[in-house]
Amino acid sequence: MESEWRRCRIGEVVDINPDVIGSDWPVNHIRYLNISSVGEGVIIEPPKQIPLSEAPSRARRLVRAGDTVLSTVRPGRRSMFFVRETTPDLVVSTGFAVLRPRTDRVDPRFLYEYVFDKAFTAYLVSREKGAAYPAILPVDIAEAEILMPPLPEQRAIARILGALDDKIELNRRMNETLEAMAQALFKSWFVDFDPVVVNALKAGNPIPDKFAERAYHYRNNPDALGLPEHILRLFPDRFQNSELGPIPEGWEVKRLGEVIEIYDSKRIPLNSRERALRRGSYPYYGATGFMDYIDDYLFDGIYILVGEDGSVIDEYGHPITQYVWGNFWVNNHAHVLTGSKISNEQLYLVLKNVNIRAFITGAVQPKISQKNLKSIPMFYSGDKVSRVFYNQVSEYFSMIRTISDQSRTLATLRDTLLPKLISGELRVPDVEKILEYAL
Repeated sequence: MESEWRRCRIGEVVDINPDVIGSDWPVNHIRYLNISSVGEGVIIEPPKQIPLSEAPSRARRLVRAGDTVLSTVRPGRRSMFFVRETTPDLVVSTGFAVLRPRTDRVDPRFLYEYVFDKAFTAYLVSREKGAAYPAILPVDIAEAEILMPPLPEQRAIARILGALDDKIELNRRMNETLEAMAQALFKSWFVDFDPVVVNALKAGNPIPDKFAERAYHYRNNPDALGLPEHILRLFPDRFQNSELGPIPEGWEVKRLGEVIEIYDSKRIPLNSRERALRRGSYPYYGATGFMDYIDDYLFDGIYILVGEDGSVIDEYGHPITQYVWGNFWVNNHAHVLTGSKISNEQLYLVLKNVNIRAFITGAVQPKISQKNLKSIPMFYSGDKVSRVFYNQVSEYFSMIRTISDQSRTLATLRDTLLPKLISGELRVPDVEKILEYAL
């Protein structure tokens, strides 16, 4: 390591929580970001715009581009992100610490990478206070040591690690777009029933008031749907009544249990020693906050996970759902499903669009039992439409899997290089050669 590298306290090179929302706030709303919306280095749910009068008391901290934002609550979860860009109305919870770099001393991206290193997380965990609600204080962050190379080298290190982070972020956005495309097609076929509306218009059949807006759109834009005729012919040209309102003629309202297989019985809990031995070999999934409970059965293939307790529903009443693949474990806080009469991909989209509030039990600890899960109603079109739908969306999900696998590889590379770069063990020219093949 060169002699110019020096150690100092983080509090010497950053300002912690420098700005808060005040009485001079210029607009009547905020865009609010809570801890639950942030994952490891990524914002998983966009900020929610809410009226200032309805803002929670924790909505206080302001951020700027270049800030590092990390959760002071349960720091072991590593809920943090780098502020690439922001808007003046963005406010984050007081459950975050906002680190604003003094740019004459520390490069903003270098600071973030240093904080993102798992060694820094381990330091924060060692300073936790409180058993039920473990948290750290801003002073714990301020007193942490940081190893500081000269600014030019900081920027070079940040450029390398930032390139990996940026590629992972770009991949995440690509996957968001791919899933949005699949969601749009699902909504068109199975929520708005657009092909049925178009066929009913052509046949001169009545269209329920519920779909009047869609009918108006296609009456004025008859070719807007853009479906080939052989696919359009798979859909009826009439609606019929059902317990859930008007649905396409010949379709059914089925219960989820009629179209899925459940693999919950495969989750055989291990003792803590066995879990510790297996941790890290394969990915493991389950309800947020319970990720340390690994079960014995190793899954292989594509499955849909639904939160069983803990994290069960989102703010819209949709179940917390994951689309997972490969070899992995699942903890005992998530239902494990595959489709039987519909594809896994269609099952995933059904669950992302159904409101399950009425099927949740437990006030303190929300839960959806297997019995209630099976009783959730859904529209069933029959095999032909389901098969064609799968053919339409399978490429999107195949790309999602490929891109996600690439991101995991890049994340592993980043996590390997990060501690070596910020400690001086590896130097920038050596790593640049490695990245020529990775990016």
